[in-house]
Amino acid sequence: MATKITDGEYQALSQLRCLIRRFLQEGDLTAKGAGLEPQQYLLLLAIRGLDPARQASIRTLAERLSLRHHSTVELVDRLESHGLVKRTRGTLDRRQVLVSLQPRGEKLLEKVVGQRIVELRSHGYALVGAIGQLLEAGPRGARRAARRKRHGRTR
Repeated sequence: MATKITDGEYQALSQLRCLIRRFLQEGDLTAKGAGLEPQQYLLLLAIRGLDPARQASIRTLAERLSLRHHSTVELVDRLESHGLVKRTRGTLDRRQVLVSLQPRGEKLLEKVVGQRIVELRSHGYALVGAIGQLLEAGPRGARRAARRKRHGRTR
């Protein structure tokens, strides 16, 4: 049997969506202020944020960005023309195209990410709070909240 969705859950989900959209829009503005289009920033971030055990192939980057292969290639083309990334061929599979950050790209990315981290640290608790409300509203969360209340612990 499905549980009835409460007004509080609707409100928390609405608030979370609003906060996420605001965070993403602010990120777009920060990227533009640094001279990057939002998708370019996301590609640079995807390369730098990739697990070191994985290679930044076009396929991997397309998956990380939820883009089609050809759209990712076009994005890499633009970034490469600005000297922000470099393409190389895979050593094991020469058909594979790998993408790496150039020093200029790293510097630009660090500038944007530095600002984003400051923004997240100052406003991120609202995001965490909205997620927490949704998690607490579920069956397990309600039991945990009741236990905390019984034991005099609050968040």
